[in-house]
Parts: sequence; C-alpha cells; structure tokens
Amino acid sequence: GAPMLIPPPRQIKALPIALIATCHGVEMREAPNAAAAPINQLSISGNACGPAALLNSCRAGNQSWQAAEKSLAGTTDKERLGQWIRRFGLRPSNTLRGKMRWNSGGMNVEDLVTAANEMSKPLYLPTLALDDLFRRKGEKPAALLKRTRDSMDRSLARGFPPVLSLRRFVLRKGVWTPVQGHFVTVTSLPRKLTKHETGFRFTYIDPWGGKRCEGFLKIADQPVLSGDIASSPCLVADVPMSNIGKKEIRRGELSVVVPAAVIGRW
Repeated sequence: GAPMLIPPPRQIKALPIALIATCHGVEMREAPNAAAAPINQLSISGNACGPAALLNSCRAGNQSWQAAEKSLAGTTDKERLGQWIRRFGLRPSNTLRGKMRWNSGGMNVEDLVTAANEMSKPLYLPTLALDDLFRRKGEKPAALLKRTRDSMDRSLARGFPPVLSLRRFVLRKGVWTPVQGHFVTVTSLPRKLTKHETGFRFTYIDPWGGKRCEGFLKIADQPVLSGDIASSPCLVADVPMSNIGKKEIRRGELSVVVPAAVIGRW
C-alpha cells in the first residue's frame, strides 16, 4: 500500500476527547477505551447503525467488552460487523411479526438489546438493559434530565459505554411524525449536574462514517411532541455533527432530534 504519511487514525482521534474533558472546565466521566478506532456502519450498509453502535460500545468499553468484539470472526470492521449481523441480526424479531431483527429499516431498540445479550451471555458478560427516555407519570423535565445522565453515567462507570437511540421528529400538518432513528455510542458526559443546569454536553461515536462528535442533551425549550412546553414528554438532543433524517425534512418544517431510549448496564 501507499506509505503512511500521517499518524495512524487512532492517535489523531484520541485528541478531541482529551480536549473536551478539560476545555469546558467540567469533570467528565470517560469511556474506559475512549481512543478506540470507531467502526463505520457504511462498510456494510446504511441501515447497520444498531450493530455498529453496539460494537463501538464494546470497543470503547472495558477489557471484557473489548474481548466480546474481538471474539467475532474476521479481521476487518466489515467482516466483524457482517458476522454479528448474520449471527444475531438475521433472527426473527421479537417485536415485528414476520420480520428479521435486522431488516431494511435497520433494527429497533428492543431487538438490539435482546441480540446484544445473546452475544454477551456465552461470554459471561453482564446483562444489558433498556431504559426509556420519555417522562414517566409525575416526572418533571429536570428529573428526566437527571435520570438520563445518571443511567448513562452508571453504565460508563461499569465499563459499558451506553448505546443511545436518537429519533428525529418533524412537525408535519400539525402532527409530530418520526422520520428516522439512529444509534450512537456515548463516550463521555459530566460526572455531575448542578441543581439549575438544564442540559449537559456529551461526546459520542456516530457509526455513520465512524466519527467522533460532541452533542448537548437538554430540557425542551419549545413545544416538542406536544402542544405546549410544559407537556413536552422528552428531552431534546442538539447533535449538529450528525445528519439524522435531515434529508426527510421539507423546507420550512420544524424538526427536532429526541433521545428516545438507552441501552446500558445499570
């Protein structure tokens, strides 16, 4: 091949995380192996974000989770991703009658957590669980923000960078309509929130292109999925480096990305 004229990507990609951890003056909880080279879902397919995000979580996790990803046959990202999809994705869905878990629409969060546990159980790894990120009965927006941060922080602290399910909704003819879902791997977030904070920065790996990104999760400051701010049932994700469903939005339409669920170890 051509001579290597630039440092290998691992060295370059390790830089932003270290900068983010200090430049905002906030102490961050980091993924155990945050500098791991990200897997790019496009090596297989545009609808492989679930499997790719899960394997990115394994790679960026502690040594036990890293071993899970290494246990897949193959030497390249494409081979390992393909192997995972064949073994765990091409099985009947638990939630979609008559469909495979991994299909033309990608994979839903319930099937992804089931498949992840099928991969991890023979390796004696901890069971992963699913947390819904919509407000529960009587839960205030600030409590939802805290619960979201606490869940992801606990998983990072226990060695598994959580898989975050993001979904873009568009306000179309007066109805909030989901246009695209996407999975990313959360690699750092603040170790604590002060009482009056309405959001927090986080870093993540976007499997679309296998890139490191920075985002912000916050309490809704406009009506989202509801007629008024007070009844908005969810948080909002500012993720300008990820183009989740942007091509589905028509000119002049209001759209928002919502953190819908998270898979992790609590």
